[in-house]
Amino acid sequence: MDSQLALQLKHWLALDPEQATKVELAKLINAGDEQELRRRFDGRLAFGTAGLRGVVGAGPTRMNLLVIRQTAAGLGHYLLSQIADAAERGVVVGYDGRPDSKRFAHTTAEVLCSLGIKVHLTDQVSPTPLVAFGVTHLNAAAGVVVTASHNPPEYNGFKVYWSNGAQIIAPHDAGIAACIEQAATTEVRILPLERALQQQLLHWLDDSFFGAYQTAVSASALLQSAADTDAVVIAYTAMHGVGAKMAKRLLAQAGFKQVYSVAAQEQPDGSFPTVKFPNPEEPGAMDLVIDEARKHDALIACANDPDADRLAVAVKRGSDYQQLTGDQVGLLLGHYLLHKAPAEQRLVGTTIVSSSMLAAIAASAGGKCFTTLTGFKWLTNVAMQQATASQQFLFAYEEALGYTIDTIVRDKDGLTALLAFAQLMAELIAEDKTLWQHLDEIYRQHGMYLNKQVSIALSEQTMDIGTQLRNQPPSVIGGVAVVAIEDVKRGVRIDADGEQALTLPKSDVLIYHLQDHSRVVVRPSGTEPKLKCYYQVVQPMGLDTYAVAEVKGTERLTKLISRHQQSLLG
Repeated sequence: MDSQLALQLKHWLALDPEQATKVELAKLINAGDEQELRRRFDGRLAFGTAGLRGVVGAGPTRMNLLVIRQTAAGLGHYLLSQIADAAERGVVVGYDGRPDSKRFAHTTAEVLCSLGIKVHLTDQVSPTPLVAFGVTHLNAAAGVVVTASHNPPEYNGFKVYWSNGAQIIAPHDAGIAACIEQAATTEVRILPLERALQQQLLHWLDDSFFGAYQTAVSASALLQSAADTDAVVIAYTAMHGVGAKMAKRLLAQAGFKQVYSVAAQEQPDGSFPTVKFPNPEEPGAMDLVIDEARKHDALIACANDPDADRLAVAVKRGSDYQQLTGDQVGLLLGHYLLHKAPAEQRLVGTTIVSSSMLAAIAASAGGKCFTTLTGFKWLTNVAMQQATASQQFLFAYEEALGYTIDTIVRDKDGLTALLAFAQLMAELIAEDKTLWQHLDEIYRQHGMYLNKQVSIALSEQTMDIGTQLRNQPPSVIGGVAVVAIEDVKRGVRIDADGEQALTLPKSDVLIYHLQDHSRVVVRPSGTEPKLKCYYQVVQPMGLDTYAVAEVKGTERLTKLISRHQQSLLG
């Protein structure tokens, strides 16, 4: 073992407060597994706009008690340097149901309290949206939720909200990261929770806090409906996460009586025993809730992901159930809310890789739609920048099953999305209309937008494909002429009128607009030999039935994907 690695190990072991991770490292040292030790000590787990996320284990590139202490100390020092009354306003801290989440959250609280910062700590597992809600509700300086969302069981994470209730963006992400690096050079102090409570630095968030979120939801005019709820039968799963308790409370409060939860997946269990991957987007993840729907002849089968910030929906179609895409749920909720909201509250948003149909729906409803880079850190921060007294924020979504309604939560919220979707279904029943008939009407007005994301593995010869595409921009994709290219990295749109500046932050993304209104978005991965491509076609309905238009549009989409991949990979 070289001397530098030996010094890193010595320094780490001297600071590590946890016997289990010390033993883990000792086993690697005794086994002479220098390759694995180098992986553990090759830098640090990167802190970015979503905070930290990684596999639980020993070493600075894993999630463990020492990494949490150092991260919390860095965050605390940064808050004290940036917000004059940060100590008094405090930090909201919550956690999900993974095995290490509670102790990581408690350790975070102990570190922040040792710096004199008040901590509002949930006394039980909490859905991620409630932590974001807590920041603005309690006027806190920041929020932290210990969660790995829908990642595999071996992961955990540390997600940070700024004082505005939204996920952190630049410059705060880099500022916190620098403070974490500094905190990692010395031993981090803690103040045990019992002493923090005595010194009035710890405030437990009990059921009254969870009730405050429920009250805020009930006070939103957008989340009210006069439609009869008796006929709406709902199958629901928390997917071994933390959403069931609040989901059932919100639905009951709104009058939904026929809600059937999947018992095997209702309680938090970070091992996720009944699903291969705890992400409702994954094939098979919705199987149990759809079985529950069949058992009760439910109208919809709904799933929150394990931290309840996302929502997936399957709807009865004929004799069985069809899962909606994230774009379809977003467009349905957007259409519903735009036609429900007052004229001054019709500002909606989506991302560059989500369906552009929301903009068409917003325009027809007298609203405005903004577009951001991928991620809710952009959607909610931009929403706050663009909102005015005459154009207030209403709704935003991204295709990866994330939705937010009103300003109760300035991040994605799978709980209010669940409630709004249930209320939409009740109103459709009152109109004697199925969801599929309703979707058909929307598509007939705007065209049937079909979207799909595909990851393409690259070879060594095609690794630098972003540069290649910029040097030799395609004039045709899939046999259709390219009429405009948006190069987000360069910050320009190029079309027949020349170059115009884009307002988006710089990112390695290329967007191709085709003559037939199709769209291709290309995102080279900065860390892996792959390319993420997002495809969209707009199929005119004409005199076709929904089913026929769907087949035609799917054929066009499949052909576009195939031809584009062939052109990329030669």
